[in-house]
Amino acid sequence: MTEIYVIRHVQAEGNLYRMCQGHWDGDVTPVGVEQRDALAERFKDIHVDAIYSSDLYRARFTATAITKYHPLPINTDRRFREIDLGPWETMYFGNLRREYEEDFRKFIFDQPHFELDGAETYAQVGDRAYAALLETVQKHPDQTLVITAHGITIRCMLSRVGGFDIADTERLPLFMNTGVAKLRWDKGSFTIDYLNDCSHLSPQLQRGMKGPDLRHEYIDPAAESAYYKSCYEQAWLASHGELKNFNAETYLGCALEHYLEDPEAVSRLYYEDESAGLLDLDTRRGAHAGYGWISLIYLEPEFRHIGCGIQLLSRAMLKYSRLGRKSLRLHVTEENCDAINFYKRWGFEVLGREPGSSGCLLLMEKKLVSHEHA
Repeated sequence: MTEIYVIRHVQAEGNLYRMCQGHWDGDVTPVGVEQRDALAERFKDIHVDAIYSSDLYRARFTATAITKYHPLPINTDRRFREIDLGPWETMYFGNLRREYEEDFRKFIFDQPHFELDGAETYAQVGDRAYAALLETVQKHPDQTLVITAHGITIRCMLSRVGGFDIADTERLPLFMNTGVAKLRWDKGSFTIDYLNDCSHLSPQLQRGMKGPDLRHEYIDPAAESAYYKSCYEQAWLASHGELKNFNAETYLGCALEHYLEDPEAVSRLYYEDESAGLLDLDTRRGAHAGYGWISLIYLEPEFRHIGCGIQLLSRAMLKYSRLGRKSLRLHVTEENCDAINFYKRWGFEVLGREPGSSGCLLLMEKKLVSHEHA
């Protein structure tokens, strides 16, 4: 009899940013690192003969939890990759709900009927992943295997193993990050011991991201000048405590220059139809030195501290990564402790101090990771 542990990957950028990551080869998050470490302890005393993984970085990183105590090679197989979402790759869930309402409904709730030009179907994912599973177990009779893969891929594979309808979330649960399933292969058939076990994770590491999914629209700041100036005014007040030296028209003029340089430089964020914030990028600044610049990042008060700030910041990170920039920079006032802590949490470091019109500013920078892991 062969025992097989199937594990969903740790929390990755796409999970955090609330976007489709499919074949996009993003990085893992700080929470993902902690989840990997907890998973390693779970498998410390479990005998393992072989490790298989999707070739995407988030799955390979998860497999290193096993190699911490079991010095085995990680065998990669593209057939264990996540669903290929074609034109939806790196699109945010909030935008998909608005722009592809019916297709997105099928993707989430009616998987057998989900079809999108340029993307895989659930059935295609099941075909390749189940074939890879069968081939793998047949190579390792009477051994113990670990396979690290992805949420949809695991569901498609296990629906074949257990004869479940892919939409049956009662018998086939949605796997959490590092959720573990244990299977047995004996005399040509599978049995399932358990699914989506996360007992190795603390309650804090099980929480995941619960915030609302934001969508964005690229705007002409001149056409939405009242909202732009209001956001900048509120951001200024939060930073300086007063409006001394604040000139709304000056900053609006700068935003218009950014828009004329790049029509996707200024974004307005929404939760459904409710305004959630604003992002203004100066794509010219720093181009010569390989960094990107955030001129304004503003989140409405009711959307703070619920997982939306990173959704806003991630849009700048993705934009500048696509432009080939190696880092991301911004200014923040020394007194704005909440903002400083937020940026430090997501990898920004203080490069120095610079004089501003209303006090000293910290220059902060975050390195942008290349997404060419595979």
